[in-house]
Amino acid sequence: MRDVAIIGVSQTKFGELWDISFRDLIVEAGLNAIDDANIEGDDLDAMYVGNMSAGLFVGQEHIASLIADHSGLTPIPCARVEAACASGGLALRNGIMAVASGFHDIVISAGVEKMTDVVDATPAIATASDQEWEAQQGVTFPSLYAMMARRHMYNYGTTREQLAMFSVINHKNGAKNPRAQFQNEITVDKVLNSSMVADPLTLLDCSPVSDGAAGVILCPAEDAKKYTDTPIYVKASAQASGTIALQNRHDITTIDSTVHAARKAYEMAGMTPKDIDVAEVHDCFSINGLLALEDLGFVEKGQAGPAVEDGFTERDGTLPINPSGGLKARGHPLGATGIAQAAEIVWQLRGEADKRQVDGAEIGMTHNIGGTGGTAAVHILSR
Repeated sequence: MRDVAIIGVSQTKFGELWDISFRDLIVEAGLNAIDDANIEGDDLDAMYVGNMSAGLFVGQEHIASLIADHSGLTPIPCARVEAACASGGLALRNGIMAVASGFHDIVISAGVEKMTDVVDATPAIATASDQEWEAQQGVTFPSLYAMMARRHMYNYGTTREQLAMFSVINHKNGAKNPRAQFQNEITVDKVLNSSMVADPLTLLDCSPVSDGAAGVILCPAEDAKKYTDTPIYVKASAQASGTIALQNRHDITTIDSTVHAARKAYEMAGMTPKDIDVAEVHDCFSINGLLALEDLGFVEKGQAGPAVEDGFTERDGTLPINPSGGLKARGHPLGATGIAQAAEIVWQLRGEADKRQVDGAEIGMTHNIGGTGGTAAVHILSR
């Protein structure tokens, strides 16, 4: 197995991008990543693209062919990777494995979603849950995560204000990110008084419907400096599965797939949670941000609420979390999120994150999950 490096990254603006098509989003991300890596399109050996549901959102399947064709990159092989909201993280993992195995030398892992072209995205998003036991009974993702939040509050004394604080910090970071969907700061009171979605979660506890794309170029570590003076090295790539439905879990306040993927990643990298300088975690709802802190081993079980309240996750705190603004403020175009997380960590480790830069960041982590944790992907990257 070869060591793998990231030599180029990109991310489009995230948001309600009414004037940009699905195909134009992914082409923009791909071309910018290629340019950042100082390579040509013909240098690519393969493409892996994360996408949850183009069929439901834009009526287009067979997107691997569409992307290769519209990018002018035929006959280079392109494969779509689907794992709900973890599609991007798994596309990254597929690209890493292809290079590490020696099967390919230079690949692009990308992600894309165009969610605003449908009148109501909720039914499409709900397909990532258990259809028979959850979605067809009227359960939505906000309500599933609301149950997780309520149980966490009951078990550990987590307060409504602590949940809200996670969103507040995300918006504080997103305000410094020119690619973020929301570039405005908010307050705890504003979160608490926003429209109720599923008690206790209000609108400002929830990630938005978003359009966007992102890309990452990978190559063997031994060749990385042929293309860039600042390669970022993949220290670990791990994936784990969990139950798709909440009812089958022994504890709905723990996402087992995250716990197992993180454990594998730390073992692969020869690291512990204390070695991580900055992390991008999957906070599709504020409660999931808190669960991630615990399940990734950054704080003890039940202590995420007090940690957030005490500034643990602030950009100048003990462990800066989501300097990009996270899913809440940067946006959450489902298939692109895992790749955008990796792009943000690369910019942080290169020292290219401008006003949101975390001082002295040398080791970063990404955490991307599908559904309520049926799939989890964790990556550790280093300078």
